[in-house]
Amino acid sequence: MREIQFREALREALSEEMRRDPNVFLMGEEVAQYNGAYKVSQGMLDEFGAKRVIDTPIAELGFAGIGVGAAMNGLRPVIEFMTFNFSLVAIDQVINAAAKMKSMSGGQYGVPIVFRGPTASAGMLSSQHSQAFESWYANCPGLKVIVPSNPKDAKGLLKAAIRDDDPVIFMESEQMYGDKGEVPEGEYLMPIGVADIKRPGNDVTIVSFGKIIKTAYKAAEELAKENIDVEIIDLRTVRPIDYATVIESVKKTNRMVIVEESW
Repeated sequence: MREIQFREALREALSEEMRRDPNVFLMGEEVAQYNGAYKVSQGMLDEFGAKRVIDTPIAELGFAGIGVGAAMNGLRPVIEFMTFNFSLVAIDQVINAAAKMKSMSGGQYGVPIVFRGPTASAGMLSSQHSQAFESWYANCPGLKVIVPSNPKDAKGLLKAAIRDDDPVIFMESEQMYGDKGEVPEGEYLMPIGVADIKRPGNDVTIVSFGKIIKTAYKAAEELAKENIDVEIIDLRTVRPIDYATVIESVKKTNRMVIVEESW
């Protein structure tokens, strides 16, 4: 199986969905002319044109609101935040509009929109660029929150998010864009809300998501030297959480460690 970078898997997902559905478009700061701050959208302007890969001003509240309105009128926007720290400027549109619109309209309006971009710590970027807000968004009814840990999951989950009829927060660990992993050729989607047992084990279960899964693997290797068999569960989706898979695993091992992205 081929190996590609995390950013390339995301680009494939976006491009495939834009080819499949003319209602899908990408909007955000530097996504077009600059090919994306992290080069996720590299080459997409040339293929899809300026009406579907749209550079915006530094105005997150404004373009998030445009995305919500577009979604309410039948389009499927993908709104890129240069970092999820900047999504706080747009949080009124995300929470008070996108997340609540279906309920407020009695089901008359759906908001099939994806808000995506980098999250958590990054190299040589502090304060304004390195916080993790998945727990904030996961505690807001009406939103789905996805934090993939590898290129294969990232592609399949982003495609599923774009096709979902509800608003999705799609967070990409900022230090993982260059990570390589095996990604299948051809069409595939991954279900939202289903955890994955990345490593079977019988003594202790580590539950996490995002880039911390890599740390979990290292911990498992160290504990294996002491004959401790570690199971690793990747939640993949922070909301909804796949409690069933976690509970069944903990019944088996009787011990669980939960490690969050933010540490």
